[in-house]
Amino acid sequence: MAGGKETPRQKMIGMMYLVLTALLALNVSKTILDAFVAIEENTQKSNSMQVDRGSEFITDISDEIASTHGKEHAQKLQKLKKIMKQMQQVDKLSADLIQEIDRVKLELLRESGEEITKIKPDDKETIMWEKGNNCRPARMNLMAVQAKDQYDIPMHILVRDDIKNPSGKGKMIWDDYNEFRSKLIETVATYKDGKKSYSIKPKAINSFKDSKDLRKQVNRMLQSSKINLRDDEEILSSIYMNLTKQERVTQNDIEGVHWVGQTFDHAPLVAALASLSSMQQDVLSARSLALGHLKSKVSTGEYSFNKIVGLVYGPEIANSGDEVELNVMMAAFDSDNQPTVTHNGTSFVGTGGKGIIKTKVGSGGEMVLSGTVSIKNKSGLVKTENWSHTIKIMRPQGTVSLPKLNVLYKGYDNLIEGVASGYDQTVLNGNGVSLKQSGNPNQQIARVTTTGKTASVDIYGMNSVSKKKVKLGTYSFRVMILPNPDFFFGAAEEGGKISPLEKNLFSRYKNSPLDAKFTILNWELSLNTAPKPEKGKGSHLSDEATRLLKQGRPGTIVNVKMDYIGPDQIVRKKLASFVL
Repeated sequence: MAGGKETPRQKMIGMMYLVLTALLALNVSKTILDAFVAIEENTQKSNSMQVDRGSEFITDISDEIASTHGKEHAQKLQKLKKIMKQMQQVDKLSADLIQEIDRVKLELLRESGEEITKIKPDDKETIMWEKGNNCRPARMNLMAVQAKDQYDIPMHILVRDDIKNPSGKGKMIWDDYNEFRSKLIETVATYKDGKKSYSIKPKAINSFKDSKDLRKQVNRMLQSSKINLRDDEEILSSIYMNLTKQERVTQNDIEGVHWVGQTFDHAPLVAALASLSSMQQDVLSARSLALGHLKSKVSTGEYSFNKIVGLVYGPEIANSGDEVELNVMMAAFDSDNQPTVTHNGTSFVGTGGKGIIKTKVGSGGEMVLSGTVSIKNKSGLVKTENWSHTIKIMRPQGTVSLPKLNVLYKGYDNLIEGVASGYDQTVLNGNGVSLKQSGNPNQQIARVTTTGKTASVDIYGMNSVSKKKVKLGTYSFRVMILPNPDFFFGAAEEGGKISPLEKNLFSRYKNSPLDAKFTILNWELSLNTAPKPEKGKGSHLSDEATRLLKQGRPGTIVNVKMDYIGPDQIVRKKLASFVL
């Protein structure tokens, strides 16, 4: 049964196992077979979602390339084309393996005497609902399979005779699956960025003690390679680990059983098909992770902005004769598309998304600096905004500072400070924003009340004795909705490894100065290997969900759909994936 030298006791145990397995296979209950059918149906639906998710990333970059024109965007266009080339390579690698697995699935059905030439979508009596195409696997209805409990043909085609050293098409898929893992990692990690070149020659890691040991081996391989550790290490590690399976296991007292033998040995037809679909899900999940990471390296949108900063900032007070430095920039910028700044009739192209102006402070009460800042969109149209900045020269003056840049978020307690030097009281009045005192006497809470895109705050200095109030300035702010938070399953971030005992879901900002509370209203948890999901309310998993998690094996994909609400009372939806 397993090859190699065995003791008489091992041979007897092996023979008994074969007989028992054969007897069980002849009497596989309809409930168990239907469970495999349900698992396969959920897996196919999940695979379709993963295909669409990955293809959206490709479409975004394709649209960006089509709308990027002009010499001034040549650098941007070149970068987009490089990313697209990597995406196309990822897509082809994925499609080749998806279609290979589909061909084996069809062979299993055909050799089992099933009708697979007829294609009729959503027909309960038809097995084939849709043909596979590129990365999209064939859509099948296993409930229409007649020989659900057929096990000898899957065993013969996928394993042959030796579960330790399988020679069937299951071994072929295993080899190509591991080659896909290596080529995918190599495709994502190999590129040039300016004068720097990054590359990797992945090693085959198929033996590990546990997930901690696997992560250690993978990180050692990555850190000894010439990859971009800062930008790529985390995603490369996730992709590699999610595609890694233990090659050799001990099964029924038999050591060294190959993964193919463990998975397909005397497996009913529907179970074998479900296992192959699960492999396709692993491939498509890795494809989505890789394509999403590649897309994140370039920006998309009308102006291709990828950073958010203040419009202009600099010293509010200076001594006569001092040299001051102002940073002038757009509210958002793209490192591949620099703004043009004008000041005192001269213009220059900025760097790092901003133009730096240096000038001497004169005498008098105040100094007003002004000019324009311009940038082109992808169609070549110029967008120009005026800017001005006033410096009070050793005279009473007011400043308004918003630590989280010049933005007011709707439905959020924005913390602002006002200082009117030279006066013993500072008064702030909001336009499109309500103000109330916070716990700190120097700070106030600003709540947006306007439906427009901007709001402003007037600052006054007041003498408490004479009650004289002087307006010192008006400061404008952009009005935006709160960004989406990050999601956690216990301590694990989205895409990370979770414990089946963890019960708590969280949503919060990870790398942001914003301190907003988000509440999870309800959740739906599903495993790619389970027949149906579990649902519940709040952020605490039910006992049923915990039992479902305990059924999953290491490496199982866990999908959590959530509705959640923030302080702005906007109900948002989220689909987050984790790994057991």
